[in-house]
Amino acid sequence: MSVQTTAQRILTQRSFSQRLKLNAMRVHRYLAYLGFLALLLWGGSGLLHPWLSTFGVQQAVFAPPQRELVLGNTVPVSDILNRAGIKKAVAIRVVVGQHENLLQVTEQADQPRRYFSLHTGQELINHDPAHAAFLARHYLKVADSVPAQVTRIESFDSNYPAVNRLLPVYQVSFQTDSGLNAHVYTETGALAAVSDHTKTQVQQWFQWLHTWSWLPQQAELPRVLFMGVLVGALLLIAVSGLSMLLLIRRKARAPGTKGAHRAAAYLTALPVLAFSFSGVFHLVQHAWPNEQINSRMSQEVSVAKLGPVDLGSVQLQGGFTGLSFVVNDQGEVLARLALPAPKAGQPVGEQAIRSARFDGVQPTGPALYLNATTGQPWAAGDRAMALHLATQYTGLPESAIEHMELVTRFGAGYDFRNKRLPVWRVNYGAPLNAAVFVDTATGVLADITPNSARFEQWVFSQLHKWSFLGVLGRNIQNGVISAAVLLSIALMAGLGFRLKTRR
Repeated sequence: MSVQTTAQRILTQRSFSQRLKLNAMRVHRYLAYLGFLALLLWGGSGLLHPWLSTFGVQQAVFAPPQRELVLGNTVPVSDILNRAGIKKAVAIRVVVGQHENLLQVTEQADQPRRYFSLHTGQELINHDPAHAAFLARHYLKVADSVPAQVTRIESFDSNYPAVNRLLPVYQVSFQTDSGLNAHVYTETGALAAVSDHTKTQVQQWFQWLHTWSWLPQQAELPRVLFMGVLVGALLLIAVSGLSMLLLIRRKARAPGTKGAHRAAAYLTALPVLAFSFSGVFHLVQHAWPNEQINSRMSQEVSVAKLGPVDLGSVQLQGGFTGLSFVVNDQGEVLARLALPAPKAGQPVGEQAIRSARFDGVQPTGPALYLNATTGQPWAAGDRAMALHLATQYTGLPESAIEHMELVTRFGAGYDFRNKRLPVWRVNYGAPLNAAVFVDTATGVLADITPNSARFEQWVFSQLHKWSFLGVLGRNIQNGVISAAVLLSIALMAGLGFRLKTRR
């Protein structure tokens, strides 16, 4: 290679490097105001989420009510249902009531559930709201003397957004100074949401400022465009700033605000890049939301197949605390007996309960199955039931399954919005290419997550929520995120804005 060719190559490289530096500086300067506004708006409103997670009102009891089921001297379930004229139901369970265990029957998913006394077989008329109030008092430890108003919620709204997934629910509002209220899903006895005046107000501010929920659905295109421009500007600010840090070398620190801004960039460039990139990705992935609730009830249980078997004769060491009826792959009705959850290790206190769902603490124990007609044990067990349910919902053969596992905690692949734990995760290859989550306790399809959505879920979990810090505890995770955002606003945005206005 000649000297002239080498010189030309060096000049070309320098010219390319210079162009990169100039372009990075231009982008950084031209978008400064937009980036400042985006960081102030989304960074500031984003701080409300860790505040809610750390200090928002929390349930006082982690696990649903448990009472040993004693089915001796009770009316057979099939007799109770036949007297009531019920031939089929999508869910038949024995639940813990306020004064006694009750038979709960869900004929249709969108209808109020019916309740029957196991000892007399008599129906408790319009008992679903009363059962919701009992569950709310249990979870929140509210005395019976505190008045409560119960309202059935059949559609999502700003107070109970679609992110909660469960419908229909009951809103139980207690007459307290704090405005304590709970949304209860009676089919599983789950606490879907809990709030008070403070949490409601903070949550509303977060929705207005962070997701712009105040815009009507008809304005989805402007919402996505405006948010995309602002957060995209912040992303370009972070990329151009990081490029300048790598390309522009200084022998000595620049004086004043300029030097302080550059020093702050070393500390905050990567966090801002992570927040903005994951924010833009999430916005594009979930634009034009038509919140698809994948949850579905199982196939109907035929009362004729319950049989005359006497479950009161079943004796288990330690007893059992839950009973539901499900259908296996042979069309047989099975009685699913839930064993009590171990009392040791159950979380106590607000902070422990906040973390329990993400730490894999199970609110219920394992299960055994009996044939509801013969009373004989069904040895296949929970995994086989999960496999049957997944096959039922997908219509695909077992050969399409790549992996199965029991999920006992919320995370990137199965988040808190689903509200159900534990569930079985069944990963399917072609042609579905998705993860299917089923709840064997009720035979419900909890969710379906396409493989195409996994990368965005991982990005949002790791780069936006910083879930990799979860091993240190949720309080530390929230504290580190908040500190990073505050430093970015104060040092990067604040110093950058001052530098821009002075220039």
